Amino acid sequence: MQGPMDDVRTAAESLRDGGIVAFPTETVYGLGADALNADAVERVFALKGRPKNNPMIVHVADDAMARTIVETWPERATTLATRFWPGPLTLVLEKAEALPSLVTAGHRTVGVRCPDHPIAQALIRALGRPIVGPSANPSGRVSPTTAAHVREGFPSGDLTILDGGPCRAGIESTVLSLANDPPRILRPGAVARETIEETLGAHVEIVGSGSERAPGAGVEGEDGAGMLAPGRLASHYAPHAPTRLFRARDWPDVLDGAPTRTVVITHEAARMGERGIRLVRLPESAAGYAASLYAALREADALDPQLILIERPEDEGGLWTAIQDRLARASADRG
Repeated sequence: MQGPMDDVRTAAESLRDGGIVAFPTETVYGLGADALNADAVERVFALKGRPKNNPMIVHVADDAMARTIVETWPERATTLATRFWPGPLTLVLEKAEALPSLVTAGHRTVGVRCPDHPIAQALIRALGRPIVGPSANPSGRVSPTTAAHVREGFPSGDLTILDGGPCRAGIESTVLSLANDPPRILRPGAVARETIEETLGAHVEIVGSGSERAPGAGVEGEDGAGMLAPGRLASHYAPHAPTRLFRARDWPDVLDGAPTRTVVITHEAARMGERGIRLVRLPESAAGYAASLYAALREADALDPQLILIERPEDEGGLWTAIQDRLARASADRG
């Protein structure tokens, strides 16, 4: 009888032969391929229907492996890796020549992270090389946090899927560029800006705050040369049904004129059962909300609604910054 580690070894052999393997991390499930094999990376782009201007994050077993695909490894990288790796922090650094330019969408930098999941770690170590790992879903759609979600996105049955159970963080990694000074968060995620600043003892900028663009807006390069980080499309993490945000103060007026088949996603217990409408409830804590968000979007979509309404949390800062970013993109105008 084949056990989990046998499955990992078989999957690693598939990667070695240029194949694609869906694997779990603590954030979301990823589509893995040998990061140094340009043909394999090309197959990931094709399978996802991913734009070629959208760079991929490279997953490594440790900082020693990370150093093999970057040009330099600054002291700040050591500080952050010591604190957060394995974990949901992606560091953007100057890429090494050995890394195919397709991985980085032609940019001189690469995002690299060390996932905190035993199956992901075992897979990378069994291969002995870094792997790309974009979310295991068709491009732009809701990220998968279970193996079942991966199968929904790729139902043909041809994809090897390593089942590691539900992802505990449920929201993608924070992408932090160390190629900027001060460091800049290109995508908010599971590690909060405040925690990074405390670790570095330095100010960290964030795309989408202050004088910069609001969450859900584009970042440099999206209109032409390519994105600097994944997950920056204005419409992203989106259900199939039209999706809109509303404020708590607008409840229940927001339902006036709404289609008959409307689903409301809320984190307020008082909403449950009101007006007899279909509701999907999320936890009130930031960690619980993030871990359940993508599953809730999928649950709402499965009800075949004409409209999904999401009650936008009032909380800000910390993990809520990443949550607000995902909500803005899930509900963005799709043109």
